[in-house]
Amino acid sequence: MIKVNVLKGKIVACGLKQKDVAKALNLSDRSFRYRLKKGVFNNNEIEVMIDLLNINDPIDIFFAQNVS
Repeated sequence: MIKVNVLKGKIVACGLKQKDVAKALNLSDRSFRYRLKKGVFNNNEIEVMIDLLNINDPIDIFFAQNVS
């Protein structure tokens, strides 16, 4: 499961909006929000977000065991 709130926080911390990340992933805003809600991204999309958002510990965000 993805820690959605942490990911959203990283987006804001980088001065971006969700639509900016969606564009970088070649997704529509709606598709990005849906995937964010479901916590489902493919490996390529995760790699793009890691680079775009300067995520140092992707395992903690994208492969969390327990999400609160």
